[in-house]
Amino acid sequence: MLKEAIQGLRINPDGVYVDVTFGGGGHSKAILQKLSLKGRLLAFDQDEDALQNLISDDRFQLICGNFSHLKRHLKFCGITSVNGILADFGVSSHQFDSGLRGFSTRLDGPLDMRMNTKSELNAYKVVNLYSEEELQKIFKNYGELRNARKLAGHIVKERILKPIATTQSLVDLLTPILPNHVFNKIIAQVFQAIRVEVNAELDVIKSFLEQSIELLHKRGRLVCISYHSLEDRLVKIFIREGKFEGKAESDLYGNRNLPLKKVGNLKMPSEEEINKNPRARSGKLRVAERI
Repeated sequence: MLKEAIQGLRINPDGVYVDVTFGGGGHSKAILQKLSLKGRLLAFDQDEDALQNLISDDRFQLICGNFSHLKRHLKFCGITSVNGILADFGVSSHQFDSGLRGFSTRLDGPLDMRMNTKSELNAYKVVNLYSEEELQKIFKNYGELRNARKLAGHIVKERILKPIATTQSLVDLLTPILPNHVFNKIIAQVFQAIRVEVNAELDVIKSFLEQSIELLHKRGRLVCISYHSLEDRLVKIFIREGKFEGKAESDLYGNRNLPLKKVGNLKMPSEEEINKNPRARSGKLRVAERI
């Protein structure tokens, strides 16, 4: 949904834009093509592997950091307000395609799943050190798994015999207790739940969304691409209510105090895009404008 994302930003050629999920640099390159010599683009990525995709352009700056610290990093760069912000919350292809990163259910590698390889918490610690109750909670809340208790109990029982050190060993351990017809789906949900816990992904998104409204100019655009319901739900509720819990506050006349307004309808990838990139299948794009 590259084209839709760039259209959603409604780029001012002389403006300042932020790509908080640089990854392979695809979105950043597309934004730069729309900017004049006066325009500026700042991108974020906490994964050191992203440095391999560095763009040589005087208008571009890559910040090696977590976008949960968006305001602080931008302030350090002399930026206090921007024309548009783009966030693509999915795991980068290079992270999925490297077994050593531990994100993939089909490539064997160490249980890692850290987007920032310097972080202390990794998937090995979650799987082998979390209590049965803690595992059940993350499988239920972050994987939306109905059989969270069964999965957690089985992992705790098996890890007593031998630590679960690799992605393949986790898959093999769960294989006997999962029905064949939903096996791939459930394994993907298990990996998602662990990954969300390791990287505190939902807390990061919440912090990012709250900071985005403080940074955007009036009529500035926010474009978010989500890949599972937990992410998309946060974005949808925040655009609608300006908060994550409860309803937006109203003044004495009943006017709702909202920082953002929805722009257009929810967009999803076309069949053509899905055929070219099957990983895009679950993508959901939402656009909002600063009021």
